[in-house]
Amino acid sequence: MDTPTTLVVNNLQTQFATRAGLVKAVDQVSFSIKRGEIMGLVGESGSGKSMTGYSIMGLIDAPGKIVAGEILLQGNELRGLPAEAMRKIRGNRIAMIFQDPMMTLNPVLRIDTQMMEAVRAHQDVSKMVAREMAREALVRVGIPSPDERLQAYPHQFSGGMRQRVAIAIALLNKPDLIICDEPTTALDVTIQGQILYEMQKLCRESGTALIWITHDLSVVAGLADTVAVMYAGRIVESGTVQQVLEHPRHPYTHGLIASAPSRNPRGQPLQQIPGMTPSLLNLPEGCAFRTRCTHATDACLQTPPLHTVGQRMLCCFHPLEDSLNGTVQ
Repeated sequence: MDTPTTLVVNNLQTQFATRAGLVKAVDQVSFSIKRGEIMGLVGESGSGKSMTGYSIMGLIDAPGKIVAGEILLQGNELRGLPAEAMRKIRGNRIAMIFQDPMMTLNPVLRIDTQMMEAVRAHQDVSKMVAREMAREALVRVGIPSPDERLQAYPHQFSGGMRQRVAIAIALLNKPDLIICDEPTTALDVTIQGQILYEMQKLCRESGTALIWITHDLSVVAGLADTVAVMYAGRIVESGTVQQVLEHPRHPYTHGLIASAPSRNPRGQPLQQIPGMTPSLLNLPEGCAFRTRCTHATDACLQTPPLHTVGQRMLCCFHPLEDSLNGTVQ
């Protein structure tokens, strides 16, 4: 029996009109996530991965605009929904965990007030039930003395503790989809491991689909089922974690993995991708990676379409035949 699909993103295009010109922050991005599946969305800073998450959440404001594409949550189109309808979905059926927890937390309200409001905005329960749900959520993310912490204000928490509270709020209503924008970057390794374990457990038990936005391939290797690699606003390669990380076919994916410190011999200079990421205001003609790619030819002056190669999606005229072996450490 096929697992139901939670989210389908098809040909998504998000643009920003600036004085310097039009920025194509998300350019023809397509992917899907099944119930209980975890997808890693990987790329360098400025690749468009966070904007993809904001677009799905309906958090793009002027001068930004979604100009094309479909965002289907369990078959229902989110793009173009009235603001009130989208508010009912956010925090209930879809939730987002931001890199900065203060984008979630109100500095002048106690934690219990904020968490109980998040529950009662979407569920018809008493304050006592809502408080118990909030307490359980804090325990789930490893916060000690939850009863005491519920009565505290955000400024009384460390940065890492605030982030765990933000994660707990996202988990409160057991949404169909959670989008995580590098939420464990500020946490120490022990707490990061605990959060990743809890997120995996949540997805397996509740069927929640998860998009984990990150630049850290080692996190994706241990957490995700599938991975999509973004470059200059486009997905250049996607497939299962094992396929993409063990045998990358796109030169950019290969370069990202090869530059991981664990893949370089001790005492030798780190491998790196030549050149710099291009400005989204001034992308090269054709393939955006062309000017940094050792495999580029005249064919790359045209924009390669995202097409199926075997069991993965690729956006390249010259995919690598065989590549790295072994998983990312």
